[in-house]
Amino acid sequence: MGKGCSVSKLCVMCVVLALASVGTIVSLWTIALTGDADATPPWDSYRLPKTLVPDHYNVTLWPRLTPDPKTGRYLFTGHSRVEFECVQATDLIVIHSNKLNLDSLENKHLGSLASEGSAFVPGIKSSWLQTQTQYLVLQLDGTLVKGQRYQLYTKFTGELADDLAGFYRSEYDEDGVQKIVATSQMHPTHARKTFPCFDEPALKAIFHITVIHPPGTIALSNGIEEEITNSSIAGSAVTMTRFEPTKRMSSYLLALIVSDYKSLQAQQGDTLIRIWARRRAIEEGQGGYALNLTGPILDFFQQYYNISYPLSKSDQIALPDFYFGAMENWGLVTYRESNLLYNPLTSSNRNRETTATIIAHELAHMWFGNLVTLRWWNEVWLNEGFASYVSYLGANYAEPSWNVKDLIVLDDIHRVFAVDALASSHPLSSREENVLQPDQIIEQFDAISYSKGAAVLRMLSDFLSEPVFVQGLSSYLNHFAYSNTVGADLWEHLQMAVQARGVALPGKVDEIMNRWVLQMGFPVVTIDTTTGGISQKHFLLNAESNHKSTYNYEWLIPIRWMKSGGEQKHWWLMEQTVPLTLSRGRVDAYHCGKSGSCADVWARAQSLRAARPWPLGLSLNGTVPEWNSARWSGLPRWSGLVGKGPTKYRYPMVQLKIGHKMEKHTVKHTVPTCCTF
Repeated sequence: MGKGCSVSKLCVMCVVLALASVGTIVSLWTIALTGDADATPPWDSYRLPKTLVPDHYNVTLWPRLTPDPKTGRYLFTGHSRVEFECVQATDLIVIHSNKLNLDSLENKHLGSLASEGSAFVPGIKSSWLQTQTQYLVLQLDGTLVKGQRYQLYTKFTGELADDLAGFYRSEYDEDGVQKIVATSQMHPTHARKTFPCFDEPALKAIFHITVIHPPGTIALSNGIEEEITNSSIAGSAVTMTRFEPTKRMSSYLLALIVSDYKSLQAQQGDTLIRIWARRRAIEEGQGGYALNLTGPILDFFQQYYNISYPLSKSDQIALPDFYFGAMENWGLVTYRESNLLYNPLTSSNRNRETTATIIAHELAHMWFGNLVTLRWWNEVWLNEGFASYVSYLGANYAEPSWNVKDLIVLDDIHRVFAVDALASSHPLSSREENVLQPDQIIEQFDAISYSKGAAVLRMLSDFLSEPVFVQGLSSYLNHFAYSNTVGADLWEHLQMAVQARGVALPGKVDEIMNRWVLQMGFPVVTIDTTTGGISQKHFLLNAESNHKSTYNYEWLIPIRWMKSGGEQKHWWLMEQTVPLTLSRGRVDAYHCGKSGSCADVWARAQSLRAARPWPLGLSLNGTVPEWNSARWSGLPRWSGLVGKGPTKYRYPMVQLKIGHKMEKHTVKHTVPTCCTF
């Protein structure tokens, strides 16, 4: 017993010493590589080092649409060569790779390195996969030269899983036969699950794609098919489809699909339009509505942005299994089936409206998001909020009799009220260093980014005027085409348009917008009809917020008002409480911006006499209805307090202090043309 105990202690001591030695070696290695004892090793950071910039990829992929006989799993194989430029001397290559089995090559490493021309190429000292941060790391025995181009070659196998991410498998039954679709969802961080790549939106590159697939199937990617050949590999008959190179774009916009789908097609100017879906769906005419809609919407956005559609074709495909509602892959937009297909015999008008707005949303991204891409995921709201806003404009152009533009109030603005009124809400834009990991990135795609983002941009377009907004937008897109930006770049180009048009604002565009973008929530505006005072306050549903704001939860709010039947000049609420002095006479309405910037309803005043209450009405389709008791009695009322302390309201509102009585009226059931934020 005593001897056993002694041996045990000796073993433990040896293990501890061994671990300490390993830790020391790793620490010394890190210091040698970084020159900083406190620095995080590059492979432990969730952001790529700023040493290498990709130029183009040559990628070949071969998805197997039948299970592997040995493992029973669906697999794909492939190889990739990425050419990159060294922009800062380094002896380390860090590139994204996730859930890929990389082959050990002839050099006994997970990749091989070559150079352009006859430049010296350092050898690879070691290579490994850093699974937590999803990297392939290659330590070199020499230094890459600044300004020199190199090529990294890798060969790999991945699983064509049914996890809706990266290159994945979708299944469906048709006429009693199970069919497999190899499809993709690279957004936001899943291109690395398909092949090793620099998987950050700012690292744009050109992609040369070749897909090997079973005979009788079709392969699709971002570019048009350039060459289709039948061949044989290891005794297996295959078809090889090579696509035209993509435009310079982010890795998350890449798309790859293999299926036995059919299509409908049309030509719109120089652009080939195709709608792809299951054979039965195409034969039943379910793709016809999308085909008829796409051309007019593309035309609208070409006019709106004043930039031609940048690609030779516009493919849209309906998938049985899809995580998002749709995805704006450049040239090959993917949709959940219910969002693209419309069956004239069974689909509702609501289905039709959904199809129109979602197609418009995705096509809007072809310019705003794809041609010009935000540098990092902390400003997702600008990309998605913009597409959400202009989707109503595009759908309205294609279906002018529907008045689709008004639906933004119900579908987006009222929807996000309930979220943004919570203490758990968040600002539209986050700090870049707070959005690093894949899980943090996916959290950015929420109702705040889409719906509040749309409302804020709608308000911006209104107080600038649509011509000024579009002028600044077109300038921004032309200036930054095929590159990346931050939100401040858009504000700068809008400010240039403001100055060119002589628009009067209480501050620069960025000064106004920062208060809406960098602090959570929204204001409720109170108008006191006895004193003429007007005030704003951060609206919270059921709690005080612990979140501090640099701007103390004050907003610069555009206020519209009408007098004697005529709309008056914009007035800006720039502090918490200010007196509003109006000349005597009939005041018809107060209104927080045509598109809205606060929680409000229209107020109609028949008299300015303080002793007489102001009756309230709702603005429907831009018209303030005449007062009548039936309409008044039908308004939802608020009753009672929630607990002790300040009054809490269930929905955002405007408050009108009438005489010595405070009336509060919710906007839950209204459809005002004035909106929120």
